[in-house]
Amino acid sequence: MSEQDLSNVAEPGGAAIEQPERLLTPDEEIAELEKLLGAEPDDFQARCRLGELYFSKGRLDDALAEVNKSIEMAEAIRAEMNRSLAMYYSNLGTIYAHKNMVEEAEAQFKKAIEVHKDDVLALFNLGRVYAEKRQFMDAKTYYERLVEVTPEDAIAWYNLAGVYVELDNPSVSDYNTIDMAMQCYLRTLELNPQHLEASFKLTDLALNHKKTDLAIKVMEDAVEQNPDEPLIYYNLISTYEKCKLFEQAEQARQKLKDRFAKRAREAGKA
Repeated sequence: MSEQDLSNVAEPGGAAIEQPERLLTPDEEIAELEKLLGAEPDDFQARCRLGELYFSKGRLDDALAEVNKSIEMAEAIRAEMNRSLAMYYSNLGTIYAHKNMVEEAEAQFKKAIEVHKDDVLALFNLGRVYAEKRQFMDAKTYYERLVEVTPEDAIAWYNLAGVYVELDNPSVSDYNTIDMAMQCYLRTLELNPQHLEASFKLTDLALNHKKTDLAIKVMEDAVEQNPDEPLIYYNLISTYEKCKLFEQAEQARQKLKDRFAKRAREAGKA
């Protein structure tokens, strides 16, 4: 009887007895794993095993390369897991915040930052929490980190500007941060030219600090960006008058009247 026949021998009156599969030799397993990784290079377990086999065979350079690749993959997995875990802590903090459980919310947002220091939701909420507590130095830390992480987020820059305004108050800190506040408002308007509150607050700061050219430009830009908002015109007129530009103020006042008289006529025809 051949070897093939012996692999499936049946006892008299019974079922065939399966013979155990032959284990691969280390060299055969290496060949199989190399083939597998050629088709699926992101198979983490296969790469770890291949590194072990290379080491056992004394192929130290190959083992070193595979272990380094395994570490890179493990670090990437850990980073992704940390981002996900931070998101869950931030979500938990948001739920606590909606339940007015401020201390519990703050604790969860801090856990999120510990796990993943760039978690946007946690950075935003910790900045807001400390700003509401009037702990502006702490708020500054989180909002500054937030604008580093999300430099294209107008809201982040707007919130940071507000903190800088507060820190410029001598009763709050010894910092001179008003110019930084103005730069943050300018960045807000660069990202969102229709941000009315940023326009109003920047104009007030500019007027209070004798930067009349800046105040006028901000309000003129605001009118251009929000031509159908009467409040912008009123603020532009007020800015002109505060800068003693009465002729420009009158022109803006007339433009406001003409624009909205035209709108009233058009509405009447509809």
